[in-house]
Amino acid sequence: MTIAHTLGALSVMTGALLAAQPAQAQDNTFINPDWANSAWYIGAGVGQSRANIDEPRLRASLAANGESVTGFSKDQRDTGYKLFVGRQLNQYFAVEAGYFDLGKFDFKSTTSGNGVLNGQAAFRGVNLDLLGQLPLSQRLSLLGRVGMHYTKTNTEFSGNRLLGSTNTHASERKLNAKVGLGLEYKFSEALALRGEVERYRLNDAVGNRGDADLYSVSLVYKLGRPASATPAYQPAPEAAPVVTMAPPLIEAKPAPAPVSEKVSFASEALFDFDQSTLKPQGKAALDQLLGQLTGMDLEVIVTVGHTDAVGPDAYNQKLSQRRAEAVKAYLVAQGVETNRVYTEGKGETQPVADNTSAAGRAKNRRVTVEVVGTKKVMR
Repeated sequence: MTIAHTLGALSVMTGALLAAQPAQAQDNTFINPDWANSAWYIGAGVGQSRANIDEPRLRASLAANGESVTGFSKDQRDTGYKLFVGRQLNQYFAVEAGYFDLGKFDFKSTTSGNGVLNGQAAFRGVNLDLLGQLPLSQRLSLLGRVGMHYTKTNTEFSGNRLLGSTNTHASERKLNAKVGLGLEYKFSEALALRGEVERYRLNDAVGNRGDADLYSVSLVYKLGRPASATPAYQPAPEAAPVVTMAPPLIEAKPAPAPVSEKVSFASEALFDFDQSTLKPQGKAALDQLLGQLTGMDLEVIVTVGHTDAVGPDAYNQKLSQRRAEAVKAYLVAQGVETNRVYTEGKGETQPVADNTSAAGRAKNRRVTVEVVGTKKVMR
C-alpha cells in the first residue's frame, strides 16, 4: 500500500466519522464519561517505519566466502500502517488488538569479480497490547503501551553471490515483544488523534535479530455513543421570607426581611467541555433564573465555579474562575448592575460527591448562583 493511498483512506475515514456524529453530540462533546471509559473503539494509523540492516554481518559473510565488497547501499525506511480495535477498560487503561505492515527494507552490494548480492525483507503481523493513558489535561493524554506481536518475515535474495545458499526466498514467523509511547488529543468523547512511536523486536528469515520502529499518526473513533439529554434548569426551593409581627400600638410596617435563593447548575448545562463560553442552553437557563427574580429588590449575586478532581489543581482553579466570570458577564449584559455581582473560583476544593465515580464527578462539575434581595412590598 502506498503512502498516498493510505493517507487518502485516512482522510475519507476522518470525514465519515465527523459526519456520523449528530449535531447535539458535537455541541455537548464531553458529557458521557461512563460510556467513554468503557467503549469499544476502532482506529487506523500511517507513518514512517525504520529498520536496521546489519551491514557489518553481510560484509563479513561475503569476506568469508572470498569476496571483497566494492559497493554497498541500503534503504532502511518505508511507509508503515496499522489497523486496530480496542476496548476501554477505564479512564486509564485499554486493551488493543491490531494488524500492521511495516513495509520493505532492502540492500544492494557489489563485490570484486563483478559479483552482486541484493536482499529485501518485509514485515507484517498482528499484535495485542495493553495501553496506558495518563491525562495531562482534560483533552490531552500521555500514552504508553506494552504488548506482543506475531510477525511474518519474508526475505528474498538475488544476484550471483548468494553465499552458497540455494534458498533465495525464506519466510519466518515469530512471537516477540513491542513497546510504545505517544500522545492523544481528544476532539470529542468519540474522536481522537494519536501520535506514537512503537518499537517491534524482530527476527528475519536468515537468523538476524533486531528492531523496527514505526512513527505514526492515527485516528481513533469510539463506537456506540449514547444520545445526550439537554440539562434542564432546576431552581432550588425559594426560602420563605421572615415575617416580624409589629407591636399593636406601632403603625409603621417593618421592612421586608432579606431572602436568599441559591441555584446549582451542572457545568455541562452552561458550557462545553473545557470551555468557559456560555452555550445557548446555558443562557436560556440563566434567563429563567432572572425571571424568578421579578418582584425582588436585588442586593447581591454571588457566582462560584467548581470542578471535579480530574486534571491539574492549578488548571481546574483557573477554569472554575473563568466560568464564574462568564456567568457574571452574561448577567450584567441582561441589566444586572456589575457592582452587585461577585465571582469566585473554588476549583476542585469543595466537592459535594465522591470524585472516584463518574456520577460523583458530574455532580462536582457545577456553577452555583446565589441571589440575595428583598421582596418588593405591594402597595
